[in-house]
Amino acid sequence: MAKKSAVERDKKRVYLGKKFQARRARLKASAIDPALSPEERFKARIKLSEVPRNSAQVRQRLRCRVSGRSRGNYRKFGLSRIVLRELASSGQIPGIIKSSW
Repeated sequence: MAKKSAVERDKKRVYLGKKFQARRARLKASAIDPALSPEERFKARIKLSEVPRNSAQVRQRLRCRVSGRSRGNYRKFGLSRIVLRELASSGQIPGIIKSSW
């Protein structure tokens, strides 16, 4: 199991990402818009820097939904390699079977 504080921190980042998604997108679009004057683009960059940093998508970490493990995750299942193997071996994931040859 991962530390509970790390999992909660990532949950907070997901929440902030959803909350500020529209504002960040609008400010980023206006910051790179060549039709605007340099002063307006600079103001957009300043406002973008005032938005919480933890609301950025790149700060979110992919974690296992069961164990909270941050490494060795499969995006398709949302599980870590360890939990995926346990669930697949016990037959709890449909369509996944252990191969042997």
